[in-house]
Amino acid sequence: MSIADGAVHLELRGAVATITFDRPSARNAMTWAMYEQLDEALDRIDASRDVRVVVLRGAGGHFVAGTDIAQFTAFTSGDDGVAYESRLERIVAKLEQMRAATIAGVEGFAVGAGLVLAAVCDVRIATPSARFGVPIARTVGNALSMMNYARLVALLGASRTKAMLLTTDFMPADEARRAGFIAAVVDESAFGPELDALSARVSTYSPITIQCTKEAVRRIVEVAQGDDLVHRAYGSRDFHEGVAAFVEKRAPKWEGR
Repeated sequence: MSIADGAVHLELRGAVATITFDRPSARNAMTWAMYEQLDEALDRIDASRDVRVVVLRGAGGHFVAGTDIAQFTAFTSGDDGVAYESRLERIVAKLEQMRAATIAGVEGFAVGAGLVLAAVCDVRIATPSARFGVPIARTVGNALSMMNYARLVALLGASRTKAMLLTTDFMPADEARRAGFIAAVVDESAFGPELDALSARVSTYSPITIQCTKEAVRRIVEVAQGDDLVHRAYGSRDFHEGVAAFVEKRAPKWEGR
């Protein structure tokens, strides 16, 4: 694996596990190799009864700037999109359903799949530089899975979720705090110590209460399948045009088909 593929690091320290997304040259945009490493890290954590809290962070001043769009050039049909979203959902659901409490420490961009990874964590704190969004209507013209739409609606409300996706505007940290999406905005100088203090505190609380609360909320958000919508978006000419335009660093020419 080359440096360009990025890496996902796992550090186990007592009751706290830290997952770090490490591809700063691309704002930690996720490669297939990174997703595989994240999947393996989650399995290792869930196999340990000692871990009470999982912290997710990004290297180099950003959380995760989505999935590396260049990888979508290999997609040839809507079936590829359904398979990708299913693969992503399997990993995201594994993170969402972990026994341990999960905390996302967000600096810089949490975009697309990065926003989803932060959204399924139980608690989010961020620096003032944090930006949240899903600019796919402007970039590649794909769609989210039904579960990811439902997660965003549950956290942000229907109106704010549609505004985020339709305008492609990024939500700054202060607005995300007012919306209740993040629990606190912490200055960069105090961010690391605050994450450490929060994870240490939560690790002392009742695992049963934490697990029951996590599962109760997850069940409330469960929704119907929407693979037909994913297939339509990823199978469209617009999606392939969006990917090509992104890779070629030009504006896409949308046709609506």
